[in-house]
Amino acid sequence: MTTTHLSSTVTLQAFRDAMATVASPVAVVTAMDEGPRPHGTTVSAFASLSLTPPMVLVSLDNRSQLLAIIRRTERLGLNILGTHQAPLATAFARPGQDKFDDVIWSPSENLPRLPGSAAWIAAEVDEYVTAGDHTVLLAHVITAEPDEAGPQPLTYHRRSFGTHTPLAA
Repeated sequence: MTTTHLSSTVTLQAFRDAMATVASPVAVVTAMDEGPRPHGTTVSAFASLSLTPPMVLVSLDNRSQLLAIIRRTERLGLNILGTHQAPLATAFARPGQDKFDDVIWSPSENLPRLPGSAAWIAAEVDEYVTAGDHTVLLAHVITAEPDEAGPQPLTYHRRSFGTHTPLAA
């Protein structure tokens, strides 16, 4: 199928501002490099993809070192953050290889797991889809562990962290 794209008149800033109105969940995607050395980055572009079989999708920047590691290992951890983990989200959003310095983590399914997260998912990547400046990873879930009594999920909306508040009945 051939797709023709019309010339876009949207400015990058207008697109960013429009997307800032969308409340997104926040997670730290992790992987193990040789050594073994943990790597991770903060994402807000992830979602449930399928129930049968259980699958998730995660979007990573094409220039991401983490993406290169996941391409080699074909595995990723998805630490869905709780509200108390906003500082972790900020720390893992910055560039660099020292993001795990002074961060408590433990191996789970041979992937770096951050304690206290609202949920933990380990997955094996099935497909990589290049889309613009990002790659979407389609991954089969091998472990899913929600913290039922745990924290409220961390969200990102209008360029700040928060959480979901249910509407009054």
